[in-house]
Amino acid sequence: MVVPDRPRSPFAGKNDLSERPPLRALAPHEIKQLLAAHRLYLETERRAGRRANFASADLSGMDFSGLDLRRIKMDRAVLRGADLRRAHLQRANLIGAVLERARLDDSDLSDARLSGANLVSASLENARLAHADMEFVLMVRAMLRGASLSGADMSGAILDGAVLTRAELRSVNLRGAGLRDARLDEADLRDARLGGAFLVGASLRGADLRGAYLRLARLDGADLSGANLDGAEGLTQAQLDRAHGISGMTLPEGLAD
Repeated sequence: MVVPDRPRSPFAGKNDLSERPPLRALAPHEIKQLLAAHRLYLETERRAGRRANFASADLSGMDFSGLDLRRIKMDRAVLRGADLRRAHLQRANLIGAVLERARLDDSDLSDARLSGANLVSASLENARLAHADMEFVLMVRAMLRGASLSGADMSGAILDGAVLTRAELRSVNLRGAGLRDARLDEADLRDARLGGAFLVGASLRGADLRGAYLRLARLDGADLSGANLDGAEGLTQAQLDRAHGISGMTLPEGLAD
């Protein structure tokens, strides 16, 4: 049985916004109390306090910078324009959260759950997202320069126009992902899963794609100048013929630039 390279969204049929629970409006003192209880919950290793639950809360523009928010529940919360720089969000639940234009530079989202989240135009420079669940996340025009996403599951993610220059993407799952016009110059994509990914017009100058899986990946107009594709799997001459910049590439055996 052939496994399709284009995944089907687990959120298919669930995009009717009327099905979303109504947003909760929290007063500043309520937010402060929830964060205090969460801090105690973490400091006592869950023996006291309580895990903060901000599910479906409107937290637009809030300042959470530098806070310890490990394991926090923010699924379906609206964090549009929120400041989460340097925040500790390991294992946080952000499924379906709205983080448009949020600032998450230098934050730690390792092992966080972000499936279906909206991070359009969000800034995540040097953020850590290792092994995060990010299926079908929306990251159009997101800034991920220098971010670490090794081992993350980003199947079906939309990263059109995103900046991933020098990002760590080793062993990341980008099966069926949209990366049209994305910038991946000097990115580490060793052993990445890119089957069926759309890299149309993307820039991968100097990218390390050794051992990457590229079956059915669309490379039309992509700039692969100086990229290392040694050992890449599923790559065909027809894909390379549709690429734009191919000078100085290192190719798998049997392919010519």
